[in-house]
Order: sequence, then structure tokens, then C-alpha cells
Amino acid sequence: MIGLGYRRDFADEFIEGNNIKPDFVEFAPENWMNIGGYWKKQIDQIAERYPIICHGLSLSIGSPDPLDMNFLKKLKAFLNEYKIEIYSEHLSFAKCDNAHLYDLLPIPFREDAAKHVIQKIKQLQDYLERPFVMENVSYYTPVAAEMSEASFISTIVKESGCQLLLDINNVYVNGFNHKYDPKSFIEKLPLDKVAYIHMAGHEQIEPDLIIDTHGEAIIDPVYDLFEWTIEKIKPVPVLLERDFNIPEMEELNGEMNRLRSITNLKWNKKNELVA
Repeated sequence: MIGLGYRRDFADEFIEGNNIKPDFVEFAPENWMNIGGYWKKQIDQIAERYPIICHGLSLSIGSPDPLDMNFLKKLKAFLNEYKIEIYSEHLSFAKCDNAHLYDLLPIPFREDAAKHVIQKIKQLQDYLERPFVMENVSYYTPVAAEMSEASFISTIVKESGCQLLLDINNVYVNGFNHKYDPKSFIEKLPLDKVAYIHMAGHEQIEPDLIIDTHGEAIIDPVYDLFEWTIEKIKPVPVLLERDFNIPEMEELNGEMNRLRSITNLKWNKKNELVA
């Protein structure tokens, strides 16, 4: 399945279904919880038409703060209302002492940080009564690292029992910025725990610096990394992220169709070999 992030910029296109045809949609629950009126009707129509995956922004699983139970109560009610089985968030922190930082900041790659996150994920999964799916994030400088990023992610996934949202573009961006091999990095991850994949564009602003923007088309090297990766995992949903600088719908459809062609070729071939 190839999905697309739901955006108000082209909300009507999702309802009409004439110019974009995703297999599922993804949106941030924070933007839609406790909403009424026109947009509540819109999201109800989306839920009737498409399977929905929720990808959050403000959980801040790596924050030193305890989980915000008031937020989780509203979140659980929303996930239950729309029968959403996959809820994902970022392996990052976005607030401290209840001050929201409005950015996704990296967590130190340390054993004590990993244990902290593991404990919070277990508590989160127990409360939400569904698996938590954790995304690898882009970052621009490591913070007090004592272990590799791949080991940090793998430890958290294995010991918390959560699943992995594998963002291919984030791996590419980090590999470029921090000068490591993206394929070697991916091989070190618990690929059997991948629940779904994100694909997106980025912007190179310096010869040695890429910024993860979600505002550009996917480039060929990221498609190549995606194609290489999906040979190593079971078939999972794949999401195209485009948060701003929205192109014509035909261009978004073109990107979705390219992702669909790659997955059909690779995963159908794998199924034939298994059979």
C-alpha cells in the first residue's frame, strides 16, 4: 500500500479522489483531536474512504518529563473513535519542563537514555493498548553519544517491544551529513520489526549539508536506497510525505506511482520466490 499525508492544502482532493489516489492516509492526531464543525466532517469522510495511520508530533518520548496522561487520554479516545491500529511517533524530544520546543531534537545515544525511553514506551503501550511505532529521525549533531545510533535504536525496539517506522530519507540525510554508509546502517536495524516506511524529499543547502524538509521531490539516490531496503523486509505500507511547497497533484501521483511500481516489482517477485 502506498499512502499520502493528509493536508488541508489539498483536503478536497482526498474526498473527491479524482486527482490523487492513495491506498491510505496519514495525519498527526494533535491536529484533529477535539475538532468539530467543517473539519470534523472532513475527517469523518476521510475515515470512511481510507485506512488511516496516525503519526504524532508532540509525544516527546525522549523528554525527561513523564508522559502527559491528559494528552494520552484524548489521544486514546481519538485512536479508538477512528479505529486506528498504527500510531507512530519520533525517537526524539520536543519539550522539557512542559515547555514545547517546536522542534524534534535528538536524544543522546546512551544506555541510560535508552533505558529511559524503553520504560516510557512500555508505559505508553500498556495505556494505549496497541503497539507503538517509533521513527528514526534526522539530526544535525549527535549529543554526548556513547553508542552508535543503530545500536541505540535497536536496543530500544528490542527491549520495549515496539515496532519501527523506517524513514529512508532520514537515513540518507544522516548518512550524508555524518558521513556513514546508509546501507550499512540499515543492515544493523531490527528489520523484522519494521511496521511501515516513510519516503520524502530534502534540500541540500551546502556541499556537505542536507536538511530534511519534506518540501521537495524524492531524489533518485533515495529511491535507490528504498529499492535496496525493501528487498530485506516483509511488505509494509509506504508513505509519501510532502508537508509544504505542494506541487500539482499529478506530480504527487507520479511519486506515489513510482513507489508503487518499485514495491510491486520487488515484493511480488519475493512472494513468487517464496511460493
